[in-house]
Amino acid sequence: MDEGLGEREAGRRALRRLLDTRAVAALATLHRGEPAVSMVPFVLPAGDTALIIHVSALATHTRDMQEHARVSLLVMAEPDAATPPQALARVALQAEARTLARDTAGHAAARAAYLARFPDAAVTFELADFRLVALQPLAGRLVAGFGRADALAGEPLAAWLRG
Repeated sequence: MDEGLGEREAGRRALRRLLDTRAVAALATLHRGEPAVSMVPFVLPAGDTALIIHVSALATHTRDMQEHARVSLLVMAEPDAATPPQALARVALQAEARTLARDTAGHAAARAAYLARFPDAAVTFELADFRLVALQPLAGRLVAGFGRADALAGEPLAAWLRG
């Protein structure tokens, strides 16, 4: 087997684990024509391709997603003293945001996955202004370190997200 391909696959697997182990991402939206970044807890349900966030209608990023559904999401490895900041593993996704309608099977499954990861969020599901939003990735940039970057889109991205 080509050693380069083996390293690439190992890097992709490690980056996919970031989505399972890191609970918070930076969400970039378009706010009044300007870029804006916020923090969101997220979950990628097992076997799924869309990341789920739970957001308040009062939040600026929620209104931004309603006005312009294209967003970016950045999930990054924990910084440490041994790794230069530029070499930190990270996944950047360009996605389409879609609010999940309540009282649907998709909403129920997303809610269960979200609460399994964030049980303390149960109280926010009782508040009328919170909504589940699915972020469906369209393209991704996977960076495993210096000189170890990969771009994915379409079915290769979907397969990688499904794990």
